[in-house]
Amino acid sequence: MTVKEKKQLALQVIGILEKVYPDALCSLTYEKPHELMIAGRLSAQCTDARVNMVTGELFAKYKTIDDFADADIHDIEEIIKPCGLYKTKALSIVTMCRQIRDDFGGEIPDNLDDLTKLSGIGRKTANLIMGDVFHKPAVVTDTHCIRITGRLGLVKSKEPAKVEQELLKILPPEKSSDLCHRLVLFGREYCKARGEKCTECPLAACCAARSKR
Repeated sequence: MTVKEKKQLALQVIGILEKVYPDALCSLTYEKPHELMIAGRLSAQCTDARVNMVTGELFAKYKTIDDFADADIHDIEEIIKPCGLYKTKALSIVTMCRQIRDDFGGEIPDNLDDLTKLSGIGRKTANLIMGDVFHKPAVVTDTHCIRITGRLGLVKSKEPAKVEQELLKILPPEKSSDLCHRLVLFGREYCKARGEKCTECPLAACCAARSKR
């Protein structure tokens, strides 16, 4: 498939998913930008549903970046323990908030280079912040995005960084962030890792994987 054909397919997919999921909402619950950053860190190897259960208590107790920067790491550990890897995640949460306070004047950076300098923040979470907080073009290559765009034939790689670069070449910049949110919703409802609902799938007509079957 040529780049031009992939761009046309991407537009077709975007149009269908915009109708199926009019509200492209993030699956992580947050009210403040730093809360999304922390929730994104907690989501590593953990479901969004479990993260949302934990962050209710966490964000009620620690309300600002300064609160997290000055927090007792052991207390953070106890609260986030259900998310797994809690010692590593607690340390990175406190450290990233100290970095924001001390190195960035208390403001979350608005570019990928600086965001990925923060402790525990990889490109996936950095792109999530870029799209949802700063409303800039962003591609969040989570498991749903990688799996579904691969099945559709939009990308060849399964490596997050390579998938991100492939999608940046074919997605309309203003649509990229919302598409990633819709892919999560679509992946949970139809295009699951196992037990795909291909006969009910709204993207069945443009799916490369299905056509091969």
